[in-house]
Amino acid sequence: MTRRAQDNTKALDAFIAAKTEIDAMLERLAALSADHFETSPDEINWGHVGTLNHYRAKLYKLPAA
Repeated sequence: MTRRAQDNTKALDAFIAAKTEIDAMLERLAALSADHFETSPDEINWGHVGTLNHYRAKLYKLPAA
């Protein structure tokens, strides 16, 4: 195996590890969203709106595919 192939294997392993972590984060985000981010709909206030807008703004900063 050439040195280049070894470097690619390590890169691929790191890529898959990062992707797996992102997938887990997305699953958690979807679960939190389904549960109104652990907030009762009857208790929603403008602070909750601000928090969600903050999260949304961070998600918009992700590069488009």
